Amino acid sequence: MSSQPNSYTDSNNQYTGGAMPQHAPATQDDPMKQANQAPDNQAPHNQAPHNHVPASDESRPRPVAEDPARQSLLNVRAEVGKAVVGQDPTVTGMLIALLCGGHVLLEGVPGVAKTLLVRALSTALSLDTKRVQFTPDLMPGDVTGSLVYDSHSSEFTFREGPVFTNIMLADEINRTPPKTQASLLEAMEERQVSVDGVSRPLPVPFIVAATQNPVEYEGTYPLPEAQLDRFLLKLTMPLPGRSEEIEVIRRHANGFDPRDLAAAGVRPVAGASDLSSAQAAVAQVAVAPELLSYIVDIVRATRSAPSFQLGVSPRGATALLNTAKAWAWLSGRTFVTPDDVKALSLPCLRHRVGLRPEAQMDGIQVDDVLGSILASVPVPR
Repeated sequence: MSSQPNSYTDSNNQYTGGAMPQHAPATQDDPMKQANQAPDNQAPHNQAPHNHVPASDESRPRPVAEDPARQSLLNVRAEVGKAVVGQDPTVTGMLIALLCGGHVLLEGVPGVAKTLLVRALSTALSLDTKRVQFTPDLMPGDVTGSLVYDSHSSEFTFREGPVFTNIMLADEINRTPPKTQASLLEAMEERQVSVDGVSRPLPVPFIVAATQNPVEYEGTYPLPEAQLDRFLLKLTMPLPGRSEEIEVIRRHANGFDPRDLAAAGVRPVAGASDLSSAQAAVAQVAVAPELLSYIVDIVRATRSAPSFQLGVSPRGATALLNTAKAWAWLSGRTFVTPDDVKALSLPCLRHRVGLRPEAQMDGIQVDDVLGSILASVPVPR
């Protein structure tokens, strides 16, 4: 592994958009969006971007070489775009979660294509997906599976629940009671389900993509902190802009059927083997000791912030480290920069903190407090 850089000057890797932090300068954009419109002084997107390191300094890391696994994952964005308009940052967040083997909490009003996005993503990645509509009468066994009596053999056999899949879409997870919500804890943490004293492993890969409505809370059961902490990222899916909404309507006017992804042209461009190779590459991304301290300083600052009654746990620090490594790899580098950490801080930490009641009454938002923390914690140079 190459040694660490002494200076962090790469600022072209910001992960912006509705699902990501808003503190990045307006001129910066998601490098994944630059595939077909790279400026003259930048590498096109199917090449590794420049890392602003002098060519004469051989001790500093080089950009990662183009490899089939990375290119396949980048191609997933284009495939999902055939069915979903204007949610590229959320697709990237889902890819980061898959690279890290983590779960995602998707928050957005009804009708912003949360379900369609997960279905299109699983199709492009050749992964199996199952959807569960969480309701107040849903039982734990309806999710994990249960023992069923077989009259022919006079024995009880295990019938797998929808959790036995690669991407489980838990639709409106906050509409089911805590007992059923808790049925997912073992699956999310241990990647297994235990029924009648027998543990059954889940498929690989396995992640939960849970959705919740941010504007309608009547009849809901807020997720407990212990379960929220199991989600790697919380991504917000905004309403589309005017031009994007016109494109949505145009597609429907031309006969687009969201239930028929094949007719929309969505095809598999990557598979489990590509994902496994990518995960191995992400594990090799280098992190300087100064950046480890930077991550810890950000996390510890949340525990002493006056507006927070609950700060980020060590699990949150680990999540921030892993997602920053995944984002650096997707951006074409073998090392993490402070910008990578900043880019993933909000989606990694926003669901792991709790506002004080007085802060809520004053209209303070979690993302605003986290933004202030990022602005105040010294950045390593």
